[in-house]
Amino acid sequence: MEKTFRNYEAVDVKAAVKEHYRKMRKNQTVEYVRSMHDKYLNFDKPMPLFEAMAHLNKLIDVSDPDLDLPNVQHLIQSAEAIREDNRPDWMQLTGLIHDLGKVMFMWGSDEDGTSQDEQWGTVGDVFVVGCALPDSCVYPEFNKLNPDMQDPRYNTTTGIYEEGCGLDNLTLAWGHDEYLYRVLANHKENKLPPEAMVMIRYHSFYPWHSGGSYKELLNDKDEEYLQIIKDFNRYDLYTKSQKIYDLEDVIDYYKPIADKYLGTGPIYW
Repeated sequence: MEKTFRNYEAVDVKAAVKEHYRKMRKNQTVEYVRSMHDKYLNFDKPMPLFEAMAHLNKLIDVSDPDLDLPNVQHLIQSAEAIREDNRPDWMQLTGLIHDLGKVMFMWGSDEDGTSQDEQWGTVGDVFVVGCALPDSCVYPEFNKLNPDMQDPRYNTTTGIYEEGCGLDNLTLAWGHDEYLYRVLANHKENKLPPEAMVMIRYHSFYPWHSGGSYKELLNDKDEEYLQIIKDFNRYDLYTKSQKIYDLEDVIDYYKPIADKYLGTGPIYW
């Protein structure tokens, strides 16, 4: 029987998944996201790439209804599937690192949802803050819990944005995508192509790339982004399985690729 992914209404979905999204929708406001930018975008914590990956052996993504393995397993599964399809080496590396922003749990706190126990500021499908929340969000019944939806500055279709401004000019809910994107954008040795950066930044933005929302805010470039994300998503979503890898067994293959695109020095988180 073919496995079904992202079925949030299945009877066996953990209550923790639904509770995660309730907290995320309630707490991820414009003010909160700005505070997370102030907290995390200082790039003052040097850590080598594969050390960061090893830390994800300790983290299970509470928002994922499909997989209950440490997150490093999902990264390796994605990368190996991309490699098996003989896709470019930069895309293989992107598969390997696309969730590495979750390493913020190392410096996180329960209060702001970036810890190991409270992950509503780290993982899960993201949405735009500063405009109306669409029904394409997971568990849309939680949208009304967001205080911004009572604020006339933020609760209209376009909110604080100009119509047609494009994805790159929107502020998304805080999480691992935006964190890793900003870390790599700040990383002087980063030679990943623009397509890789799009995959990293927007892969969790399901209300847009799968739900078809935010049409009023999109521009022509975002259609290209959509094709990039749909290509990547085949490997991000449909490679999840219970197969276990050892990070040490794949480092010899991926490290030269990482050195090629990200250099040999530490990354500043």
